[in-house]
Amino acid sequence: MREPSDLTPIKDLLPGLELPGHSRKTAPVKRKAPASITPIQSRLIEAAAAGVTSLQSILYQHTIFCQTGMPYRDPGDEVRTWEQSNGFVALEITAGKAMHPKLGKFVEIGLPYGPKPRLILAHINTAALRKGDPEIDTARSLTAFISGTLDLASHGRNVRVIKEQLTRLSTCSIRLGMVRDGEAVTVQSQIVTAFSMWLEKDDRQRVLWPSTIRLSADYFESLQRHAVPLDEHHLAALSHSAMALDVYAWLAQRLHRIGKGSGLPLPWTAVAAQFGGSGYERIRKFRDNFKVALTQVQTVYRGARVNVSEQGLTLWNSPPPVAPKLFPVRSGIHKA
Repeated sequence: MREPSDLTPIKDLLPGLELPGHSRKTAPVKRKAPASITPIQSRLIEAAAAGVTSLQSILYQHTIFCQTGMPYRDPGDEVRTWEQSNGFVALEITAGKAMHPKLGKFVEIGLPYGPKPRLILAHINTAALRKGDPEIDTARSLTAFISGTLDLASHGRNVRVIKEQLTRLSTCSIRLGMVRDGEAVTVQSQIVTAFSMWLEKDDRQRVLWPSTIRLSADYFESLQRHAVPLDEHHLAALSHSAMALDVYAWLAQRLHRIGKGSGLPLPWTAVAAQFGGSGYERIRKFRDNFKVALTQVQTVYRGARVNVSEQGLTLWNSPPPVAPKLFPVRSGIHKA
């Protein structure tokens, strides 16, 4: 199979998009007004053109969450456990409880889901690594995170959703299972071990959320050794899709570790098992949705070389989205 090129024009990665000054016909044609561009397409194009990643625009995700992920949609209050596997790695997330400041008792908190907790976790990871301290003042950094990384207005429903997902992420516990050298290893931990919560003064915007959080010692120590650098501009451009964020993080930690000159084939059944294909009645529907997410990812992660066929995917050695170099953090030197 021929290796894909990493120089595919952006207009070819976004089907139906006619960029100004380009025409698919070779014969002279009358100048037409450029086709309208959706907000998503606009973000993707801007992120692709952003250029070299700077130290300030790097966010970090734990390699565990680059190989497995959280639910894409709200599983409902009755679902308290979520499990996902990828090869010899499995992740189980259990919803938790928190003390309600006005009711004076523990209340059940749902599972984190959708794109927001993925972005929040990258923000929390980065804040802790840069500070060299597992305790984070989320109240102080939340507004900057919303208006900066997510490019959202820092008021209204956007803040409510982010605060709710931050609460869900802070109260859940995780169980990681790994099989290495014939031995099964199970690690039980929490991302966050302590948090302070308060309520909005406006009853219409009442949301339980943590104003300060402290990462667990196990998670913070592991994060310092297994953090995967990602481009903030890319995450912001893909912030509309949990699947696209997962595909991006997965390719960022996987492609550069593939041997040069030999592609890694993955059947659609394996891809579906990793990216929530069980939620679709037909694998063809999953495949169509996955192709859309992959196309959006490759629009911003231009170096990602992936072949798509009727049988599945073939991954090829590719440079990571953030160039390999030493990135200093206060707790030491982190090698990307």
